[in-house]
Amino acid sequence: MTEGTTSAAAEGADALTRLEQEGEIAADYLEGLLDIADLDGDIDMDVEADRASVSIISDTGGRDLQKLVGRDGEVLEALQELTRLAVHRETGDRSRLMLDIAGYRAKKRTELSELGAKAAAEAKSSGEPVKLRPMTPFERKVVHDAVKAAGLRSESEGEEPQRFVVVLPA
Repeated sequence: MTEGTTSAAAEGADALTRLEQEGEIAADYLEGLLDIADLDGDIDMDVEADRASVSIISDTGGRDLQKLVGRDGEVLEALQELTRLAVHRETGDRSRLMLDIAGYRAKKRTELSELGAKAAAEAKSSGEPVKLRPMTPFERKVVHDAVKAAGLRSESEGEEPQRFVVVLPA
């Protein structure tokens, strides 16, 4: 191994350790929250796409956990921000941690990927840009990735909270 390769490997290991630490801090915070709310749930931690990923899952179907998702994921978004703040308080670093509760984000990711693929197909066949409804940053990112996978380009337009994706024809 050369010095540069060793250094890159060490940086990668350091980044993985830091992301695992973020996951541990987030898990502790969320376990406390579940205890306060008297809700049952198991915490699953992972590192995906250079960010910590924490999921709260339930063996009982997760109906109680739906309270933590809220309407259209609004409570989930707020809990994600609070969890990121808890990580920031402990580490001093900004966190890009992703939180999923009862599989809500995983299901949403599948739906949005399909929407992005359909919009890309429509833009290809019509030759016209396709504008989608306003979305959260998470939703837009998933759609952008699906459009890119379909071989087209997309852009976000508008101001929050009315920011939306436009799929551009080739």
